[in-house]
Amino acid sequence: MPKTLFLLLAACLCLLTACVSRQITTQQPIGQNNEVTRPELVTASDESPARRRARIRIELASGYFENDKTTVALDEVKQAIAADPDYAPAYALRGLIYMRLSDFDLAVDSFRRAVTLNPRDADTLHNYGWLQCQQRRYDEADRLFSQAANTPGYGNRAKTLMTQGICELRAGRNELAQTTLSAAYDIDPGNPIVGYTLANMQFQRGDVERARFYIRRVNNGEFANAESLWLGIRIERRLGDRVATAQLGEQLRKRFPQSREAASFERGAFDE
Repeated sequence: MPKTLFLLLAACLCLLTACVSRQITTQQPIGQNNEVTRPELVTASDESPARRRARIRIELASGYFENDKTTVALDEVKQAIAADPDYAPAYALRGLIYMRLSDFDLAVDSFRRAVTLNPRDADTLHNYGWLQCQQRRYDEADRLFSQAANTPGYGNRAKTLMTQGICELRAGRNELAQTTLSAAYDIDPGNPIVGYTLANMQFQRGDVERARFYIRRVNNGEFANAESLWLGIRIERRLGDRVATAQLGEQLRKRFPQSREAASFERGAFDE
């Protein structure tokens, strides 16, 4: 995948990983006949003083983390854990902090603890999966991504499927990646990373018509860039559409005149 698309992927992942879920727990009282009655949502009035202190610390830590004040954020997390050692969001954020600091052993330990405390926190499962992917533990990453994506009510399922598909590509599991990314596309067809990646995969496989379907949506949107336009040019040229090739080439010249892709277009180096 080209460098700029990787940067766009990183940006999208950060939008997800910057989120720290608040832990909502439920109680399941037992009735007179030992049946489980309707779960009661735990509200703010049920929150213990220790849990409240931990939650406030994590809210502060999240703000520091998002503003790149990593050391200050870590200090707030430590105080949250001291106040309530069983508060899952504290460990989830600690995992993100140690990922940023490239201390992957502590990041793994933090995410493992967070998942143990709250195994239904899909955001944490996603982040833990991405960490495992970076460590090339692809089977474990795939398991965590699947668990996150299948969590009921999860709002970021498309992004998790996208990330899972990218990870599967890294692992060389191209057929599996095709299926996963197609599922992400079904949920969010406007995602430029998914669209570009599927277009490139289909182009490499020789299904040029299908590649055109995906890349045209990317290039007609706000996230078109030099890489996507260049792929579109190569696809249209392969299909023999000179008009579309020329139009995309003109966009490439005007919008990204200093790009490597524009230079390749000027040289006619379509097969580099």
